[in-house]
Amino acid sequence: MHTALSLSVVLAAQNPISHYWHKLTDRTFTGIYHANAFDLAMMIPYFIVLLVLAVYGLHRYWLVYDYFAYSKNVPPVPPPVANWPRVTVQLPIFNERYVIERLVEAVSRFDYPPDLLGVQVLDDSTDETCDVARACVERHSAQGMPIVYIHRANREGYKAGALENGLKTAKGEFVAIFDADFLPESDFLRRTIPYFMNPDGGAKIGMVQTRWTYLNSDYSLLTNVETILLDGHFVVEHGARSRRGTFFNFNGTAGVWRRKAIDDAGGWEHDTLTEDTDLSYRSQLKGWKFLYLPQIECASELPVDMNGFKAQQARWAKGLMQTAKKILPRVWKSDAPWHVKTEAFFHLTGNISYPLMILLSTMLLPAMIVRFYQGWVQMLVIDLPLFLASTCSISSFYLVAQKELRPKTWWRTFFYMPFVMATGIGISVRNAQAVIEALLGKKSEFARTPKFNIEGKQGTFAKKSYKNKAGWMPYAEVLLGLYFSLTIVYAVSNENYATVPFLLLFVWGYLYTGSMSLGQTYFARLRFGVNAPEMRPATSGAPGF
Repeated sequence: MHTALSLSVVLAAQNPISHYWHKLTDRTFTGIYHANAFDLAMMIPYFIVLLVLAVYGLHRYWLVYDYFAYSKNVPPVPPPVANWPRVTVQLPIFNERYVIERLVEAVSRFDYPPDLLGVQVLDDSTDETCDVARACVERHSAQGMPIVYIHRANREGYKAGALENGLKTAKGEFVAIFDADFLPESDFLRRTIPYFMNPDGGAKIGMVQTRWTYLNSDYSLLTNVETILLDGHFVVEHGARSRRGTFFNFNGTAGVWRRKAIDDAGGWEHDTLTEDTDLSYRSQLKGWKFLYLPQIECASELPVDMNGFKAQQARWAKGLMQTAKKILPRVWKSDAPWHVKTEAFFHLTGNISYPLMILLSTMLLPAMIVRFYQGWVQMLVIDLPLFLASTCSISSFYLVAQKELRPKTWWRTFFYMPFVMATGIGISVRNAQAVIEALLGKKSEFARTPKFNIEGKQGTFAKKSYKNKAGWMPYAEVLLGLYFSLTIVYAVSNENYATVPFLLLFVWGYLYTGSMSLGQTYFARLRFGVNAPEMRPATSGAPGF
């Protein structure tokens, strides 16, 4: 028996888990450690950054709460329309030769009264898209479609400038806008216009926004991640803000404006890269009401290359921060309720998390060293709750959106969540640069998101134009990925295993976005394809995987 007991003690001592637990709970050197100036210089900014990120993380929980708490505040179905108003459909394009004909063909199928409809192709293109678009317009015009082609010799104001130029000759009381990569259903106008015409409050509605669906969600791992990210925005963010009655934004496409609401707000302005959000806030500050109609869908094409995706995200990040600098002072001075002002602040400044994420990334290794010597109890009580508040809220945010859209298959999203979080980390370098440029007032051109007429899992962009250049940014992302690989080596060597899963997200995020940006510059077929059923947009209901 003595031999067996001795053997049990030896085995227990050699057990890695028992050894790790003994190391964590060892109180031998408790009280010996004293913080020095270097430790304080590291820990104070570390906790400030972590606290700010946690606050924005808690805001995501608050959006989820609002989404469910005000679930009954949805627009009722409007009564039938007796007299349909005149509508102008604007199609702003810039070098979109692969998708412009598809868009015009979709609009030509609108079942709206032709004598009350006018379609404008607003073309700022500088390549053969001009010939393709002009020929397309002439062909459909000859067939009786009320469509005109308007070309500008310069891109002054970019998309906002094109839309404003089109309004000079627009005759519609309402204006529907579709980007080049969208495919609205034939009944789009007949389903949206009645909300403006509703005798019960319709006269106060300035804009209605519909929900995007995606033609190529299953094209690659990247497009699957993009689907989850956008679904979170359109389901939880738009849903929560519209149900609570706070300000939310027009998404630049797949929506309808009342012409008077545009004019009353001062028209389209192009001093920010998110002219849609800028006009949305100015219009709502004038008292106009916005409606979000998730039951009305509009199919779109997701960016299929990493460089295009990062350019799109950086434009949104910079534009929202520019809008925050421009609009937030007006919001605070307005007589809007406090919850509207608070939500506007979090909405417009949310991208500040990207430079903070980069700062946190650089501080993780030294902070890990300092916290290791301070003891595991402090990390468990302080660090862990802050990390959970700033990171786990992301997964819960997107999981709720998927459960709302796909109640039977939403659990599959769990498999994608590590990639969603890693991609969010990976694009933080590019977005951080964009946010800092906005804060410093540095202007930049409107970087278009190239579309290649890719649907489902078919098609390629290998031999097509418009691909974004990688630049120097992917090299910085790869270096950060290697840096976190060394951080993992340090954590394992010091038996700090609890931090390894979190650090792996940084490694995968930076290496994935960096290597994909570099790889797709030379090999456009590099996409980390996934074996999933092909998804098609539904005319009603929610799309499925």
